[in-house]
Amino acid sequence: MMGVLAGVLLGALVIGSFTVGGRHAAPHASDAETVAALEERIRPVGRVVLQGQQPPSEPVQTTVAPAPVVAALTGPQVYNQACFVCHAPPGIGGAPALGDSAAWEPRIAQGVELLREHALQGYQGQTGFMPAKGGRLDLSDQAVSDAVEFMLEQLGQ
Repeated sequence: MMGVLAGVLLGALVIGSFTVGGRHAAPHASDAETVAALEERIRPVGRVVLQGQQPPSEPVQTTVAPAPVVAALTGPQVYNQACFVCHAPPGIGGAPALGDSAAWEPRIAQGVELLREHALQGYQGQTGFMPAKGGRLDLSDQAVSDAVEFMLEQLGQ
């Protein structure tokens, strides 16, 4: 019993020393640089001006977030990020596995354009289900087409 009590007290002392003496301690009000940095972080970024009120005399600074950069993915990248889930050997849910010529042959016989259409729009067949764009609706049509082309290239087509 005494050992448990000693352990609890020791733990409380250790935790207390980190929060009081460590980086979690509140800044001293006399530290002008810290106070100035804190005031800058919590400074309002704009003002509300209601109809009939005068706008502020000084200009309000606004920041515009840069547009996100969207990089085009290559066929292998799309395969590795989305398609491999079902198409990696041995293939699941009726999906033909990458490099399995026998599984791809009947699909290719229907035409490569139909393969692309099924990859883009989805398809439900007797052996399984292909969700539109492999469930990655954020992918461009071109990226999905490039992934189909990559998978066909693995067959030597």
